Amino acid sequence: MLDVSHPAPDFTLPQTEGPDVTLSNLQGKAVVLYFYPRDDTPGCTKEAIAFSEHLGDFEAAGALVYGISKDTVAKHGKFTTKHDLSVPLLSDAEGTVCEDYGVWVEKNMYGKKSMGIERATYLIAADGTIAQIWRKVKVPGHAEAVLDAVKAL
Repeated sequence: MLDVSHPAPDFTLPQTEGPDVTLSNLQGKAVVLYFYPRDDTPGCTKEAIAFSEHLGDFEAAGALVYGISKDTVAKHGKFTTKHDLSVPLLSDAEGTVCEDYGVWVEKNMYGKKSMGIERATYLIAADGTIAQIWRKVKVPGHAEAVLDAVKAL
């Protein structure tokens, strides 16, 4: 299980627009990785919009922000266009990054158990270590709380 001060697991994932993103190539900047269950669901849409609205503030504070789910790049593209999102979305179609970060978990909804992505956010410091982790995220106010943590780095 990952914890604060552990090195963040490296990965390379495709994004909605532009070249693949490799975490180790981003050292020197703070990185926010928010994991979410699925494109175009109510909570995930609100979270993506909130991070998009604050993207300029994150950049001004020296941080990059990426949303990650198992949806395809094509689905991310439609989601981005539909909601005019500015935050880059990464596709972890194989689910390896979700597993590495411990967010691929058993969920229980209305008594039915299934595997899925737990809404979680990782703040990675400029040196590549995990600075803060939010698990079982509640969307309202979350992007703002993460921004405050970035500013406190």
